[in-house]
Amino acid sequence: MPMKPSLDEVEALARRAHAGQTDKAGRPYAEHLAAVAAGVRERGGSDEQIAAAWLHDAVEDGAVTEEWLAAAELPQPVKDMMLALTKRPGEVPEAYAARIRATPGALTVKAADLAHNADPARLARLDDATRDRLTHKYARMRALLGLTGPAPAP
Repeated sequence: MPMKPSLDEVEALARRAHAGQTDKAGRPYAEHLAAVAAGVRERGGSDEQIAAAWLHDAVEDGAVTEEWLAAAELPQPVKDMMLALTKRPGEVPEAYAARIRATPGALTVKAADLAHNADPARLARLDDATRDRLTHKYARMRALLGLTGPAPAP
């Protein structure tokens, strides 16, 4: 049975893994990870979901490999959520959304991720074309996930 790291240890791992990375607006990527983890916590998420929130982009962004993840001392549900939340090259949004919906806990993490991504204050830092493209992309994903209505506050 793998040792269960504390949330502080997972946060530190995520911050190290994404060190030097920035978001589309040039902000430190760890700010996004912290906001998603807080969003999961506010939605009543479990410690495993909060851990997955801290690490939700680690594989997709190349911060860690799938081989590293397989060997990591993380609970299997955290690993499962991380892999569910990892977009595959060439993957259609419908398949990505279906995998998230099929993985226990992943929908809460993705809902918090989308809420932060769609935060008007965050989007306001982007150029008009990027802001419009991302606004439509996030709305479409919310619909595919069954997250109806306007995006909630982050």
